[in-house]
Amino acid sequence: MPTQTAHVAIVDDDPSLRKALERVLQSHSYATKTYESARSFIDSLRHDTPACLVVDLQMPEMTGLDLQHQLRRDGIKIPTIVITAHDEGSARQRCEAAGALAYLLKPVQGATLIAAIEAATNLAITTKSASNFHP
Repeated sequence: MPTQTAHVAIVDDDPSLRKALERVLQSHSYATKTYESARSFIDSLRHDTPACLVVDLQMPEMTGLDLQHQLRRDGIKIPTIVITAHDEGSARQRCEAAGALAYLLKPVQGATLIAAIEAATNLAITTKSASNFHP
């Protein structure tokens, strides 16, 4: 179960997949916000930063990997889970090198996604707590 009230952002250009992922996360008590493009997600960051990002690798205009690079350039750290239907050669390594904490293949099993989100948000909480600790 989620350990904080912050939301999980879902970025995918497929509306039916966005809805399915949203339902799975909400059934596990996660608050969610969905975005049809990386650009709309970036625009939302002015108002709110999610606890975790679930992003599709293959999207028009800006891919999930492009989004990871943009966030890194902007100094924005969000635990990220990449999902894809097209497991291409070195895509996993490139996503992980860009900071993805998980790389999952579609169709994503609900339990696998929830476990990845829990690990990502717990890591973020642990890292944040450790950075606030000053002996």
